[in-house]
Amino acid sequence: MPTTETSTGPSGDPSAAVGAGRDRLDERYGRSPGRRRRLRFLGVVAGAAVVVVSLLWVVFVAFDGDGSELEVRDTGYEIVSDRAVDARYTVSTDPGTPVRCAVQALNDVQAIVGWKVVDLPGVETRSTTYTTSLVTTERAVTGLIYRCWLP
Repeated sequence: MPTTETSTGPSGDPSAAVGAGRDRLDERYGRSPGRRRRLRFLGVVAGAAVVVVSLLWVVFVAFDGDGSELEVRDTGYEIVSDRAVDARYTVSTDPGTPVRCAVQALNDVQAIVGWKVVDLPGVETRSTTYTTSLVTTERAVTGLIYRCWLP
């Protein structure tokens, strides 16, 4: 009959040998209870940092200190010639607030064929309609606002 050898620890207990082998592997690969605690601590700190940065960002965006609202609406356009278009738009903001807008003219494939940045002075009314004339490089099919912002 074949004999089986079992590894035993110093006390003759086979489970002690398994524990000793595990300890050697943990030591070899740097696994230890202290390391696990450090990694868990670093994970908690990193998670807390993400939460704090997210909250600060929300507070910054919500209370950025600029209470002015700006609304812009295209109201129409007129093709003046093969080389010019007039774009009409309405700007709504707090009275007295100057605004800067980029106005564009597009051709039939939606390529930009005319562009102008205009400075609009602050006026006494909340909403004002403007017309901006654009010189184009070819025939435009529309004239409209690209974007407006508070300078």
